[in-house]
Amino acid sequence: MSIEFLNESGFEGVNEEMLIDVASYAFGAMDINPDAECTVTCVDLKTIEDLHVRWMDLEGPTDVMSFPMDELTPGAIAGGGRPDAADPGPAMLGDIVLCPEFALRQAEAAGHSLGHELALLTVHGCLHLLGYDHSTPAEEKEMFGRQNELLADWYDDAAERGVSYQPKPSGPKAFPDAAERANLDKQVPGGGIPAVGEPQDRPEE
Repeated sequence: MSIEFLNESGFEGVNEEMLIDVASYAFGAMDINPDAECTVTCVDLKTIEDLHVRWMDLEGPTDVMSFPMDELTPGAIAGGGRPDAADPGPAMLGDIVLCPEFALRQAEAAGHSLGHELALLTVHGCLHLLGYDHSTPAEEKEMFGRQNELLADWYDDAAERGVSYQPKPSGPKAFPDAAERANLDKQVPGGGIPAVGEPQDRPEE
């Protein structure tokens, strides 16, 4: 995978190598063409809030937003960077935008490290780029189940490679289902790992 990382957040404690590693693992485990590309960008609270309003029509900052390049479905993602093409090959999957400052609030409320929270959000963003969503209970169950499986397996894979970023947490909120994340959203309003970013129709001012 070719993953470009940009840290425009001005926030310390973001491990670029770790985020690229977890994204690369997630895409590889999902059998995506190794020449496919995506961008992961960390931004500040004001920037993510502006994006949240513009693309989701929701006020306030959030933790992660995903911007797929193409409309994909989970059943069509195996074997290539652009799985809906006749001849799957290298393609730009899209963009994942993270807000470390907001993610830290969630990490503290959930009882794990910022590194783990950003890894979780990155895997979540990867799945959105591959066509997963959580707008229905069935979709939630599938997406969060796959997210937690990939995240846990990444920790094990990193350990086998002799790579260590942050300890693999064992708390009940470390590998959450949708309901657990919804409860976290009540503690840290504005998060809730939103669905895919799409332009929203807004009334003329």
